[in-house]
Amino acid sequence: MPRPDLNLLITLDVLLDTGNVARAAERLGLSPSAMSRALARLRATTGDPLLVRAGRGLVPTPRAIELRARIGPVLRDAHAVLQPDTALNLHTLAATFTLRCSEGFVETFGAALIARVARDAAGVRLRFLPKLDKDSTPLRQGDVDLETGVIGQDMGPEVRAQRLFGDRFIGVVRNGHPLTERRITPTRYAAGQHILVSRRGRDRGPIDDALDREGKTRHIVTTVGGYGAALALAAGSDLIASVPERHTSTMRSALTSFPLPFKVPGMTISMFWHPRLDADPAHRWLRACVREVCGDKP
Repeated sequence: MPRPDLNLLITLDVLLDTGNVARAAERLGLSPSAMSRALARLRATTGDPLLVRAGRGLVPTPRAIELRARIGPVLRDAHAVLQPDTALNLHTLAATFTLRCSEGFVETFGAALIARVARDAAGVRLRFLPKLDKDSTPLRQGDVDLETGVIGQDMGPEVRAQRLFGDRFIGVVRNGHPLTERRITPTRYAAGQHILVSRRGRDRGPIDDALDREGKTRHIVTTVGGYGAALALAAGSDLIASVPERHTSTMRSALTSFPLPFKVPGMTISMFWHPRLDADPAHRWLRACVREVCGDKP
């Protein structure tokens, strides 16, 4: 069965409104002959003459009068569908947003973000998932609504990104650790026993690259897959953990933190989303909540 030409609805609406082929053609920016052809198609499609001559004008048939009453609501609904959706009612919004976050985000920002969301939309639920890699497939497939982390090479080129905050590496040891008894120098830091954090099990990271520039090498005793594990080991031993400062702020409350005594490149934490959600009002609101809770403060 052939698909109907929905443009004919607009043509019919204008024809019935004007009752004149020439005026209808002028309103739609068509030639009179093109409008006459459109009227012929309408007659063939509906099986009704629709407009018939009465003196010098055209008058609608009973079928045309019936159709006119039905065309108006259809065209108004179609117009509404094709307009930007700006009528977001947060008080009645019921939705679950899935956020995939790098380690430390939930521990540091999760409670404040949940409270911020609930303040506007009590019917919204947040689902947090761990970010085990930088693959953007979950965003592309719609399994994840929003991600946080550092931009990586594995991220799809179509993914949208917006900066949240800058972060830097710091050192962390147990309270009373011998390293904190005197000024911490690159030599004293490197001479300690260290925990390497590597999600992929690598044997070095950006801190080792920075120490190379100082002519130093640290002694790595163990490698773990996350900051939480590194901080737990540091709390129960003389091992030294090096973690992002802001990302782990609530995880280090019972430990001693110190600035690294050498320059290590900082990192930018961003949020990512798929472009299909770019204009969605609920998603724009969610992104605004995330920026408000953990974005750079003026």
